[in-house]
Amino acid sequence: MKKFIIAAAVMVLTILALFAVPAFAATNPFMDVPASHWAYDAVSQLASRGVISGYPDGSYKGTRPATRYEMASVIARSLAQVDLEKASKQDVELLKRLIVEFKDELDALGVRVDGIDARLAVIERDLGGWSISGQLRFDANFGMNRAHGWYNDDMTQSGKNDFDLNRYRIFLNKRINDTTTFFARLGKSGRGNTTQPAARWDYYSITTKLGYGLTMTAGSINFDWEDEAGLVGANASLFGDINANAFIFTRDWGIANLQFVIARANDNKAASDTGNSWEEEFLLAAKANFDIAERLNAGVMAYYQRGDEDVPSSRGGLNNNMLTAGAYFSYSITRSMALKGLYYYQDQGEGRKIARGDNAHAWRVALDVDQDALKFTRLWLEYSQIDNNFIRNETPYAFNGVSLLNNQPMNGGTTKVYGVNTSQVWGDKWRTFLGYYHADFNTAGVDEANEWVLGVGYRLNPAVEFELSYNNINYGDTNPTAYLNQFEKSLRNGDDHQIRFRTFVSF
Repeated sequence: MKKFIIAAAVMVLTILALFAVPAFAATNPFMDVPASHWAYDAVSQLASRGVISGYPDGSYKGTRPATRYEMASVIARSLAQVDLEKASKQDVELLKRLIVEFKDELDALGVRVDGIDARLAVIERDLGGWSISGQLRFDANFGMNRAHGWYNDDMTQSGKNDFDLNRYRIFLNKRINDTTTFFARLGKSGRGNTTQPAARWDYYSITTKLGYGLTMTAGSINFDWEDEAGLVGANASLFGDINANAFIFTRDWGIANLQFVIARANDNKAASDTGNSWEEEFLLAAKANFDIAERLNAGVMAYYQRGDEDVPSSRGGLNNNMLTAGAYFSYSITRSMALKGLYYYQDQGEGRKIARGDNAHAWRVALDVDQDALKFTRLWLEYSQIDNNFIRNETPYAFNGVSLLNNQPMNGGTTKVYGVNTSQVWGDKWRTFLGYYHADFNTAGVDEANEWVLGVGYRLNPAVEFELSYNNINYGDTNPTAYLNQFEKSLRNGDDHQIRFRTFVSF
């Protein structure tokens, strides 16, 4: 045991000296450690960092055997100083052994061993190998109207009843060195399944530090600034969740964060990812986020899409470029209640205006209340206005995949959306949720649409969860069979519903 303690002490102090102690000389506080001693520099620096403290008489007593409590004290102070991000896998393994060996003494000193174990586990996971995790969603769907097929909007469902592998995703992470990491996602989603393979690499990228606080991510990337700002209340962003082959540059100053993106938006990606099905294009995007005050966060963002060529002659041979600029804020009324807002302005190229009309606007305001405030439920109240010629690149307001805005005209007027989402957590196992959204298209001959959903979830264990939900969509009964403008678009009439039993697995 003495040999193990001595070896462990030497290793801990070596790790500390290498990874936590700066290379400068420190004043020696111990009278019995002369400057000529081989351990003088190490002892001096460790004392200056508070890892070792010596005895009340000012001596170090380096030749005296250490007690287990003294050794535990050194370990506890060392753990507070060691930069585990720079430690090797062998060093991390030694620290874990020391924690196990001196657990009782560390407990007596008030050191939270469980917290240290968790921290070491994260570091160990990132060292020397791959980190693999995953998700799976399997759905059993019942009661849909086969003739409608509406619940196929965002899924692979068909017919009245359907068993559907809604999604599986496998995440791969690799810490290459202190400055560079690799990420990839292999998966399958029901969306677009008829044109996509059963499995594909959705994303793959390298993130590296360039120096001067600048970080670059390069590869096949997804980014959704609207969601990151906490402004998505139902299903998807108005403009965001973009997939692109891109470079993303990030600079973070704490109170301010800047991002710049240069991308090929449609290269090997679905055209719908950027709302442009006519041509391949460059995408330039930028976002600035500011923590203005303790309760106020705000930001601006812009996306400029530049097509490689003019649109086909059938569209008039005019440019198809588009600028979408936005601003947002979040103000915390209390710790558990926030008022949030979002505004977009869209300047569309002449090619798009043939079908869409003039430039467009969209905005949203929402009240977000945590369950901590209301005790029994979390609450999201939302009001949005979306010009009918605003080009979205996602499908918002689609609870179980069916789109509330399917009947939205392509030009003229403004759609108003009112909505409420609630969710309740009942202990470690149970949760419930309820949502209702209403869309007024402000267009003669097109009825208002309503959608609501309710459900209950049960967590069997940390990896497996079940969810049972009911969804109803109603498009009204007087819509014409087709809405004619630059493009013919069939409108939906009547209602449909779905009962869904979903199994979640995460690992």
